[in-house]
Amino acid sequence: MRFIVGTGAAGQGVYLVEGTQAWSLTALDSKVGPDLRAIIDGHVDVNALAERKTSVPAEPVAGLTPGLPIALPGKIICLGLNYVDHIKEGGYDIPDYPALFIRTNSSMIPAGAPMVRPTCSEQLDYEAELMVIIGKGGKHISEADALSHVFGYTLFNDGSVREYQRKTHQWTPGKNFDATGPVGPVIVTPDELPEGANGLKIESRVGQEILQSATTSDMLWSVARTIATVSEFTTLEPGDYLAMGTPPGVGHAKKPPRWLRPGETVEVEIEGIGICANPIIAEEDMSATEAAE
Repeated sequence: MRFIVGTGAAGQGVYLVEGTQAWSLTALDSKVGPDLRAIIDGHVDVNALAERKTSVPAEPVAGLTPGLPIALPGKIICLGLNYVDHIKEGGYDIPDYPALFIRTNSSMIPAGAPMVRPTCSEQLDYEAELMVIIGKGGKHISEADALSHVFGYTLFNDGSVREYQRKTHQWTPGKNFDATGPVGPVIVTPDELPEGANGLKIESRVGQEILQSATTSDMLWSVARTIATVSEFTTLEPGDYLAMGTPPGVGHAKKPPRWLRPGETVEVEIEGIGICANPIIAEEDMSATEAAE
């Protein structure tokens, strides 16, 4: 199945997507709620609802305003170095253990929302990533069983303010500026993709300029291996986000560096999932607009 959480003619909720059409599952059953939480937790029978989709009007997918798949995930865990060529372009040694960091909820935005370049730095970079949404929690999950814990896959742009990422050995500041982490809009269940979302083309671009282009088969830590590794130290919970790292081609490694600029729209695309597109806006322009309103 394919879902979009967002707002359409039927209001805010979860929409079942087939091709260019969408149906509000929330309109079919109010227990579905405003995001994927109730479906992930098994509070509604999504298969039964899907069979009744024509009981509500179809809407064009293009008319939906995306929201976050899970409005307030318990954890957002990200891999920093998961593609060999990206590791090399950053000047790092190939690690024996994944570089892991956590993002805050305030750094996350839905597809389509403005991605904000902060006033304190022009070094806003892009990172196309596969995002995993955990469906079944657990700790000490085996790699062999790990994929059964996945609810679905979506897109992520791990927007990074490089100047602040390098102010400390910990990456927290550069990875957590407000409104720099777009996610969504389409969430695809595992049965629609290759096992572990392996072998999918992944790209980022601005207009016709291709910034990154690779395949998810290049990941050092597969989805299954990552879930097993992360669950060694923390209990994964339904609705957690797990970002799988970015391929080579990021802006800071280009000569000269290629930062995202206000007025541009950056796109992340993964084969079989879709496109996450977000305009870039300067924080000072956003503040001026809010003040005028």
